[in-house]
Amino acid sequence: MFTNKTIMVTGGTGSWGHELVAQLLDKGPKEIRIFSRNETGQVSTKQKFENNPKLKFVIGDVRDKEAVLEACEGVDYIFHLAALKHVPVCEFQPLEALKTNVIGTQNIIEAAIAKEVEKVINISTDKAANPSNFYGFTKAMGEKLIINANVLTNKTKFVCVRGGNVLGTNGSVIHVFKHGIKYKSKIGITDKKMTRFFLTIKDAIKLLFKATYESHGGEIFVMKMPTCKILDLAQVLIDEYADGEVMIEESGIRPGEKLHEILLTEFESHNTIAYDNEYFVILPTIPIDGLKEYYKDFAKVDLDTYSSSDNIISYDEIKAMLKDGGFLE
Repeated sequence: MFTNKTIMVTGGTGSWGHELVAQLLDKGPKEIRIFSRNETGQVSTKQKFENNPKLKFVIGDVRDKEAVLEACEGVDYIFHLAALKHVPVCEFQPLEALKTNVIGTQNIIEAAIAKEVEKVINISTDKAANPSNFYGFTKAMGEKLIINANVLTNKTKFVCVRGGNVLGTNGSVIHVFKHGIKYKSKIGITDKKMTRFFLTIKDAIKLLFKATYESHGGEIFVMKMPTCKILDLAQVLIDEYADGEVMIEESGIRPGEKLHEILLTEFESHNTIAYDNEYFVILPTIPIDGLKEYYKDFAKVDLDTYSSSDNIISYDEIKAMLKDGGFLE
């Protein structure tokens, strides 16, 4: 699929971008175009990949439609990762989040259509399902824009992939907890009952590729992900890294933060099929040519919602997940 193709990755200098680029390079592309406004991140990414000639770095912002149009020239596939992602930042600067996560996504859509890109894969989040914070609202709007884009053209396919927290990404709770254990003998948890979906970055990218290969266009692929209590995750890290006693401080839920996340809402479950043991697929409520026929042999899901409070993994399973991700020595 990617052999001799030109691929653009927006926001490609982050943790997701690094792993995505690393796995894309193994698939024989002609060129990988990394589009971001992070100059320092681009320099460090270039060094990390030892000046690989297949990588082209483009400074630009998804808010700038002209820059996006120019960057999309000759592109076959777009992975749209660029976003403002931190919940408190988006709560206190909602207009900035709107500009990047909504207007920026629409700019990607319009540029992809204008340049006849084959497929656009939009990376979404569990916070887009029944959003309680502005970040979630912007990502939910981004999903709607991406899905609707399929009725605007028959040349470019648009698909969303919705996942939860990816272990080890920038700002990940893993790094925060390890820093607190090592330097403060104290870690903060907003609520000891809090649960979250988690997946390693390598597994997340593998699933992302699967959705890219197998999607029709117009659907949302929902990753099935392990869920755990944040308190249990903290305890595994304490047991592994603490030299002495570590205090766990409960600080209270932050603005816009949920106690539990969901990846699939009750409303969405009526239009969702059980794709396989790794994905649910949410079908749109608007008609898209060929989509219902594409999934006609799949059964609807037999659940109301998919919440991080359900099927919580054990201490030992968390430990195994962290080892697999390279977070335990």
